[in-house]
Amino acid sequence: MDSVDARSRRPRGWSRPESTAAEVDETVRAAADAAPALRDRRTRIALLRGAADEIEADADAVVAAADAETALGAPRLRGELARVAAQFRLFADEVADGGQLGVTIDHADPDAVPPRPDLRRYKVPLGVVAVFSASNFPLAFSVPGGDTASAWAAGCPVVVKAHPGHPQTSELCAAALRRAAVAAGAGPAVLGLVHGFPAGPELVRHPLVAGVGFTGSVAGGRALYDMAAARPVPIPFHGELGSLNPVVVTAEAAAVRTAEVAEGLAGSVSLGTGQFCVKPGLVLLPKGEDGDRVVGLLTERLAAVPPGAMLTDRIRDSFLAGTGERAKLPGVVSLVEPRTEGVAVSAGLLVVDAKRFTGPLGEEWFGPGTVVVRYGAADEAERVLAGLPGSLTGTVQLGPAELAGGSPWVELLARTVGRIVVNGWPTGVAVSWAQHHGGPYPAATSAATSVGATATGRWLRPVVFQNAPESVLPPELHEDNPLGVPRRVDGVRQH
Repeated sequence: MDSVDARSRRPRGWSRPESTAAEVDETVRAAADAAPALRDRRTRIALLRGAADEIEADADAVVAAADAETALGAPRLRGELARVAAQFRLFADEVADGGQLGVTIDHADPDAVPPRPDLRRYKVPLGVVAVFSASNFPLAFSVPGGDTASAWAAGCPVVVKAHPGHPQTSELCAAALRRAAVAAGAGPAVLGLVHGFPAGPELVRHPLVAGVGFTGSVAGGRALYDMAAARPVPIPFHGELGSLNPVVVTAEAAAVRTAEVAEGLAGSVSLGTGQFCVKPGLVLLPKGEDGDRVVGLLTERLAAVPPGAMLTDRIRDSFLAGTGERAKLPGVVSLVEPRTEGVAVSAGLLVVDAKRFTGPLGEEWFGPGTVVVRYGAADEAERVLAGLPGSLTGTVQLGPAELAGGSPWVELLARTVGRIVVNGWPTGVAVSWAQHHGGPYPAATSAATSVGATATGRWLRPVVFQNAPESVLPPELHEDNPLGVPRRVDGVRQH
């Protein structure tokens, strides 16, 4: 396997034959047959914790393969692998807790008007989940990523469509996860892996696939979303598509935190060669001398960023084409033009007056570039924000007085984003109980999250038992709560 200089050349890919329609069908059917093995929560806990252990045990081989295929660098990839392991363990803790089942019991009440029967509600797994790997996270949003981990936590077997940018990494990770599945008693078929573009539609249309997790482009995701909706029996499609991630810098922040804002923004835009779904792609910055100083420092910092390799030639070419198209729009000035060194590209910076802002500048620009929109009165910035599509994140940079007294920008951003960052930067998505990684379309196709403990809810559906004797109830709904799961009984939450 070739080593790679991330600044000079593209790694040579490791090819894998495309899966045939028959192979996709066989893989999905095997996964469906394996589903009963995931019903026992002890098996799921062992599987999730074992997956973390196996990925960590294979860290050297996985990181080497991922670096050779993506040029993301060993330090970044080791951090991503640590995130993967932590994510598996978080979901194991969630399964052990049982809160994701939403157990609710209302005892019969003959005196209610009308009389109420005994009702017991919990959630059950959907079935086989198809997962589409992302190009920019060969681990955390691919085979061992959050979609796989959350689906397993819900009790759903998974079939992953590997990304063509890192097929060998996908195979290595799948092997590690299957070892964990065998050790936990679930069997290897709870994790299927298919390759090739044709496999995607085959998965979405397969009658045994019950849900889809997707991270990728707006065009590709929307096409698959429409396929899922057009099935004879439509299925949920949880897609993360495109995100602009607007930033609002107030006049006070520009005046008091000039260097901090400029340096932080430059770092967030260029981190990972701008190949993060939460990269800030549009910055609303006030006019005037303070704003001018922010722009000057930002220009210096981005111009000094060395070129970095992008994940694929197609992504690099798209970034460069998008740069040129935006630079030709009326009123747009290019302050930093991307330069190329082999397959590597450097950062880009465009600036435009808010009064001349136009729709194409509000579309995702994947790569190390951002658009600065200079506004005068606050209503100019508000009009720009009002016309933007949904985003995963929105960031507001405030001054000390605004932090103490509150800011209307937070409420404005909350209307169209899933996560609001105050005096920080959106790059970096912590895996935790409270995290939400989603947002209004096109950031996501549903209101669910793809990161954090509540991501499990995407792969569950509620079922209610009415006047059912305990002999037919699942143990989660037994009166004495033998599994000790959190529940609400007659309106009172119990732990």
